[in-house]
Amino acid sequence: MISSFLNSTIWLDVEEWTISWTIGGTNWFPLLESIHVIAAAMVVGSILWVDLRLLGVAAIQYPIKTMSRESLPWAWGAFAIASVTGVGMFITRAASHVLNPAFQSKIILLMLAGLNMAYFHFKLYKNVEHYESTTAPSIQLKIVGSLSLFLWAGVMLAGRWIGHII
Repeated sequence: MISSFLNSTIWLDVEEWTISWTIGGTNWFPLLESIHVIAAAMVVGSILWVDLRLLGVAAIQYPIKTMSRESLPWAWGAFAIASVTGVGMFITRAASHVLNPAFQSKIILLMLAGLNMAYFHFKLYKNVEHYESTTAPSIQLKIVGSLSLFLWAGVMLAGRWIGHII
């Protein structure tokens, strides 16, 4: 099922779109790539501080709720920009990207990072005030923060490898 989806001719059709040719055959590709890298760095940078706070190693005097509330709009805005630019780059070589192990790894890691973030915001976040008065976060917060750092580092590394694995 997944193999037939990945090997589908639809990906070749995507590569034939006018916008795919325009991006791939002009300076649009390096422009999108540059914007993508900056946006991805902003995503990881804004999430990094929350993760370090969850680990209890940075900004320990800063409330987790406040830090999360202030950085989340930046993370989502940068993620939206990274997604749009990523799709723009993807469509230029869709058929090869879907089969690229680095691209597949990046997508899987992105989904896992999203699930980890959802777990934090929908499960742990509602009780986070309990940890505001202490510098030692719970083991759950440390696991979520560590996992986030690991997953986002993997997303960035896998993204870097996409152009080098054919």
